[in-house]
Amino acid sequence: MPRRHPLQPVLAAIDVGTNAVRLELARPDADGALETLHQERDPIRPGEGVFATGTMPEATAQRLLSTLRRYSALCRRHKAQVRAVATSALREARNAPDIVRRVREESGLNLEVVSGKEEARLICLGVLHRKPPGTRSLLIDIGGGSTEVATAVGERPDNLWSLGLGSVRLTEVFDASRTVTTKQLRLMRGFVSEVLGKTLPPKLPHLPRVALGSSGTINAVVSFAAAQENSGNATVRQLTQTVELLAQMPVERRRKRFDPKRADIIVSGAVILEGVAKYLGIESVSVVNRGLRDGILVDLLYRQEAHHPPDDHSLSDAAIAMGQRFFFDEKHAKQVTRLALRLFDDLAALHQLPLSVRPYLETAALLHDIGHAVNYERHHKHTYYLIRHADIPGLSDRERELVARVARYHRRSPPELAHSGMAGLTPTEARTVRKLATLLRVANSLDHSHHQPIKDFRATNGRDGVALHLHARQPVDLELWNAEREVVPFRRVFGRKLTFHVHHTAGR
Repeated sequence: MPRRHPLQPVLAAIDVGTNAVRLELARPDADGALETLHQERDPIRPGEGVFATGTMPEATAQRLLSTLRRYSALCRRHKAQVRAVATSALREARNAPDIVRRVREESGLNLEVVSGKEEARLICLGVLHRKPPGTRSLLIDIGGGSTEVATAVGERPDNLWSLGLGSVRLTEVFDASRTVTTKQLRLMRGFVSEVLGKTLPPKLPHLPRVALGSSGTINAVVSFAAAQENSGNATVRQLTQTVELLAQMPVERRRKRFDPKRADIIVSGAVILEGVAKYLGIESVSVVNRGLRDGILVDLLYRQEAHHPPDDHSLSDAAIAMGQRFFFDEKHAKQVTRLALRLFDDLAALHQLPLSVRPYLETAALLHDIGHAVNYERHHKHTYYLIRHADIPGLSDRERELVARVARYHRRSPPELAHSGMAGLTPTEARTVRKLATLLRVANSLDHSHHQPIKDFRATNGRDGVALHLHARQPVDLELWNAEREVVPFRRVFGRKLTFHVHHTAGR
C-alpha cells in the first residue's frame, strides 16, 4: 500500500470538455505519486451546437449546472482542493461569462475557461509527469473542439500549439455524423491540412518517431486501427486505412463498434489524427491513458508548498517570450527578477507568504516594464492591461490578475488598500499583492540605471530592521537615490526600517 502523509489533502480535477464533464479525486502519497480515490464521467455534450451557433443552449447549460452541483458536493465531502477548467466549448460560447457566473452561484465552483495553450500545458504535465529528464516527447490530444500538440523534454514542454480542429467541430461543420461520402472526406482532409499549415511550423526538428496520443478519441481510433495486432500503437498507413474504412461504414455498424456518442464523431477524429501524423512526419501514434485531468491534479500538487516541479522554468520562459514580443529590456528585467526573488527568499520570515506565490513575483518582475511598448509615462498601467489580457501558460485567470496587479504597482502610487487599483481583491489577495509589489519596487529601484551595477546582495532582518548589503561593481548613486524613496512604503507594509550598505567590488 502507498504510504500516506496524514496532512496530504485530497485534490480534485474537474474537466468541462466538449463531449463530457469529468471529475477525478486523488491523494498524493508520501513519494508524491497520485492515488485515485474516485472518478466520474457524464457525457452531457457541453459543446453540442456551440460551434454552429456560438452559444451554449439553455438545456445544455442546465445539464452542466446539475452535474457541477453534484461534483461540488463530492469535493466538499472530501474537503478537496479543486481546480475546475473548461476548454474549447466554453472558450467559443458567447454566453460563457454568464455560464461561469451561474456555476459559481449555484455550485460554489470557480470554473476557469482556459486558453488553448494552457490546456496543452496541462495535458503535457499529466502525460509526462515523472518522465526522465532529457527524454524528448511529442504529444497529440484531440478534443471535441480543439486539438493540442506539444513537444517536451522530460516533464517540461518547450512548444505548445492549440488547433481549431476537434472531432465535434469537424463533424458539425461537414455534417459527418452518418456515412461520409468520398467528396465529404476529401473536403474534410483538405480543411484539416489547411488548418495545420496555418498553425504549425512547416518543419519541426528532432521529433520522436512515435507520438503519444492522450485522448479518448485517439484511443478509440488507434485501437480500431491496430485491432489485428492487438496493440496500442498504430502506424500512419494504418490510420489512413482506418479513415477510409470508418468513412464507408454504415452508422449503425459504427454504433455497435464504438460507444454510440463516440460513433457519431469517430470519422472526424480519425481524419484529424491522420492529418496531424502526416503533417508532423512521424511513423506512428501510441496511446497513453493520461491527459488533461491528470495534468490538473499534477498542477495542484505542484502548487502545494511541499511539492515543486524539478527545475521547471516553463512559466518564466513564457514570460520572457512575452517580454520579447514587446521589445523589453531583457537584461534589466532579469536583474530586477534576480533581486526581487533574493528579497523574497531572504525575508521569508518577515513577509510570511507561501512559497506558491513566488512565481507571481517572478513573472511580474520579468514583465513589469512591457507597458513601455504602449506609452512610457503610464507604462505601469499599460503593463497591467497587457498582462491581464495575455495568454501565459501556467497561470490561471485569477493568478494572472494578481501578477498584473503586482507589476502595475512597481512604480508611482504604492499599493495602499484604499487605492482604486486594489479594488476587487479579497483580503488575502490584497495582502499578497501589497507585499510582493513592495519587494518588486525595492528590486526595481536597485537597477534604476538599467546597467546592473549590483553584482550581488543579501538581505538580513535584524533587531535594527532590514538591511540590504549591496555588492556593487560601479557607482550606485542613482540606485540609492531611488531606493531611499521606497523606505517609507516598505515600513508601511512590513513595519520595519530599511537600510542600505554598499560594498564595492573590483571588476565587472
